Amino acid sequence: MTMSHYSAAKESGPTALLFINKHARNGDSSARYVKELLQKSQISIVEPDEKDTGSCSDIIRAYAERVDFVIIGGGDGTLNSAAAGLVDTGLPLGVLPLGTANDFARTVGIPREIRQAVQVIASGQRRTVDLGEVNGHLFFNVSSIGFSAALARGLSAKSKKRWGTLGYALAAFKLLKQSRPFRVEIEHDGIKERVKTVQVSVGNGRFYGGGMAVADSAAPDDGRLDVYSLEVSHWWEMVALIPFIRKGTHGRWRKVRAFSARQLTLNTSKPHDINADGELIGKTPAVFGIREKAIQVFAPPR
Repeated sequence: MTMSHYSAAKESGPTALLFINKHARNGDSSARYVKELLQKSQISIVEPDEKDTGSCSDIIRAYAERVDFVIIGGGDGTLNSAAAGLVDTGLPLGVLPLGTANDFARTVGIPREIRQAVQVIASGQRRTVDLGEVNGHLFFNVSSIGFSAALARGLSAKSKKRWGTLGYALAAFKLLKQSRPFRVEIEHDGIKERVKTVQVSVGNGRFYGGGMAVADSAAPDDGRLDVYSLEVSHWWEMVALIPFIRKGTHGRWRKVRAFSARQLTLNTSKPHDINADGELIGKTPAVFGIREKAIQVFAPPR
């Protein structure tokens, strides 16, 4: 590493490894502004060299001895790619919500306005949070099979960047009428339940999909996974549920199965895509668990 990798010479403040996903919706346009704000906050930064190879987590591990914490500028998918590296190194995380949905930032109360988000990091207050795990892959918000996984497959990075949360809504509406229930076996707490569903979601945080709530009481530090299964027969029933999913009160509906658990397994007769924080990470069967107190995040007081 040469001194050119520093946007400011380290004098008295901390040094952060800065990732800005320039493919995120507001990543490229915000990069210079972010660096100026960090410099004014006396936070020196190191940016990965263009020659650095490997995943976001690999780079975090490589730079761990040279920095005090990591700042991720991007969306939930960018955060997801850093999760393993953050757990392995124990480095605290600063979040700049530059993506489309920014659901984890919403869950822990990080402001959408970048200046305010930088102030949260500069204040130094941290919150310890859990991470979910599915088939060995960590996630911040929600992992699911069914409708939302199909949505993740159909929604390109280009369309998310261009249309933002509107892109989610347009793609979801288009996919909605094509959705068909499928059979899944849900195993948890010594119980096996065979159900017909259009989606099973397993949440670590509270929000996903641009502001939908897994449950109104869900929290990223409660040591539990919040689970729901949408056992509806017709697409219009999904539409009727949307206002309640946004509030996290859908679990009170007769056709929604909801519970919390520390571990569970989803088995399907045919392999189904698994979506974790908006990224497809594999196929069913899906084995879920939780990593309690996995990382520290700079966040406002609760």
